[in-house]
Amino acid sequence: MSDWASSGDWRLLFIYRDRVKKATPDDVARVARTYLKPDNRTIGRFVPTEKPDRAPLPPEPDVAALVKDYRGQATVAAGEAFDPAPAAIEPRVIRGALPSGLKTVYLPKKTRGQSVSAMLTLHYGTLEGVTGKAATADMTVDMLVRGSRTMSRQQIKDRLDSLKAKLSVSGGPTQLNATIETTRPNLPAVLQLLASVLREPSFDSKEFEELRHENLAALEQQRSDPIALGSQAYNRTTSPWPKGHPRYTPTFDESIADYTAVTLPDAQNFYAQFLGGSSGELAIVGDFDPREVNTLLVESLGSWKSPTPYVRVPQQAFDVKGTSVTIETPDKANAFFISGKALKLRDDDPDYAAMELANYIVGGGFLNSRLMTQIRQKEGLSYFVGSQFYASPLDQYGQFLGVAIYAPENVGKLQQAYSQVIDSVIANGFSAEEVAKAKEGYLQSRQLSRSQDNELAPALTQEAFLGRTLAWDAALEARVRTLSPQQLQEAFRKYVDPTAFVTVKAGDFAKGKPAATTP
Repeated sequence: MSDWASSGDWRLLFIYRDRVKKATPDDVARVARTYLKPDNRTIGRFVPTEKPDRAPLPPEPDVAALVKDYRGQATVAAGEAFDPAPAAIEPRVIRGALPSGLKTVYLPKKTRGQSVSAMLTLHYGTLEGVTGKAATADMTVDMLVRGSRTMSRQQIKDRLDSLKAKLSVSGGPTQLNATIETTRPNLPAVLQLLASVLREPSFDSKEFEELRHENLAALEQQRSDPIALGSQAYNRTTSPWPKGHPRYTPTFDESIADYTAVTLPDAQNFYAQFLGGSSGELAIVGDFDPREVNTLLVESLGSWKSPTPYVRVPQQAFDVKGTSVTIETPDKANAFFISGKALKLRDDDPDYAAMELANYIVGGGFLNSRLMTQIRQKEGLSYFVGSQFYASPLDQYGQFLGVAIYAPENVGKLQQAYSQVIDSVIANGFSAEEVAKAKEGYLQSRQLSRSQDNELAPALTQEAFLGRTLAWDAALEARVRTLSPQQLQEAFRKYVDPTAFVTVKAGDFAKGKPAATTP
């Protein structure tokens, strides 16, 4: 709205929309002939001519006249006043399961424009079955939306465009995730399309080779990327799983070799051996009829059973000594910093709520966090800086880490400032005012997340997997409200040990050093 207002009037947005709707192919061709002159192009090398054929400058429009009598189009469905509190949502949730075993979670509600968001998660495989097959699994999952038995990749894309819907599918060795954004009238068709790509993949050989080239190109590009290199080194150090394990972090050379070696029959065999709907969850949130949708899902996915049972691969917090790694990335303007450690902690631990809120203050609260305030706003050392905290709901595994993007010449100052913030929390804790503001911000962020359907659907999917309801969220938030500054400091001291931090710095640090003198 601000962009259009700066052009003269915010209502120009709707005039532009109306004109786009009326535009014809002839209009596009006419405008292209009039304005897309060869001499107006910039192709990296400019060769001037004596009398270039410039496009004419159109006369300045009379904005006031354009918007004077404008009236908007018919309004869309406005939606309901939705209360995002756990106690308000939980009674409205409809839980069930398909004959295949797939768990379903439905939350019907009136939404603006009759929008609907959905999240499907499928679990598959065993440790023994998927070991050494990370590249194969990734290629298998990505191939699903690149063609079905009845539709090509382009036809799938065109169908989604005609339905004004978004469908994405991603995954790895043991899990597939599919997300949907659409509207009530189009939801049945989108769900049928999803069932088609999941159950009837074509595994076209040409598409497979194109996908392989895309993956290899991406890996080659990441070889010199500070964020990719730094994250890879951090994960390999803090989580030293054996090679081939589904949680193993490969080197770029290893990944390139794996993607080069994987074959189309490998992907077809992986699909035939593991993919099915017996272990998974589907959550749908928005404007839809649960009975209609459930009937459709029973017909399309109800008989889709997994070929082999799913056995979850547990996570583990390794005991790793603190260390520092520096990676040179020549000719990169930005550097990447990551520093932290694995934690032996679950999200049902009494200390979990305190660590959540402590992290929110340290670096999870974005602009008002300690890291952002000190390192970016006061010292101007970083474009972005923050911290992350995670604790598994199933295993004694978690992570606390800080990340920053900055100019390479600031590496020393940035690391010192990061350490000072962490050390200050350990030594001095938090003030009562700071904790009170953090509680308000943290709880509001959770309320906001539940008010966004595309965030609520994944949350309900995860809770279905864990056998939880929104009562768990309510209990966590009640616990957060009672926390004291002392409890936050004690939890932070207990789990965050800077001497055990694994610190990785990736950037063009050599350029910032003074040149060596020649004797």
